[in-house]
Amino acid sequence: MKNIILNQNKINKIVRRLAYQILESNLNSPEIILIGIHQNGYNLSKIIFEELKAITEIKTELFFVKINKKYPLKNIVFECEKEYLKNKSIVLIDDVLNTGKTLIYCTKSLLDVELNSFKTVVLIDRNHKKFPIKVDYKGISISTSIADHIELIFEKNNIHALIK
Repeated sequence: MKNIILNQNKINKIVRRLAYQILESNLNSPEIILIGIHQNGYNLSKIIFEELKAITEIKTELFFVKINKKYPLKNIVFECEKEYLKNKSIVLIDDVLNTGKTLIYCTKSLLDVELNSFKTVVLIDRNHKKFPIKVDYKGISISTSIADHIELIFEKNNIHALIK
């Protein structure tokens, strides 16, 4: 059984709110760097990036990070050189927070560089964290059973979240 928990309209409203929250926390920053966790976190970050471009003139850049979710210490690959992030305001974005494993290992890797500020964003927080990671901005929190699966679907003109 699949149920839609977020439709395109709700996601658009959440993304707009998230973009304003990101902007408000970075009003004094000369630039904002968004880093989306490949693949759906990056897809979500592209939408947030476009929303930020519409509401601010602060320089905003977008990159991705690839991580092996089963073996997160093996090879974390950033689209940009990590040294480029030095003294910048970073926003790490993912679609769904399950256990926190992916987010915490990406965060650990980013902390090798001295940053100006660091925030985390997720669209959906499932409240099943096994790792001590804090999410600064979240779209919604959903308490689910551990057996449930939440998936963010990116189709051409239709983004929605399903619970299975």
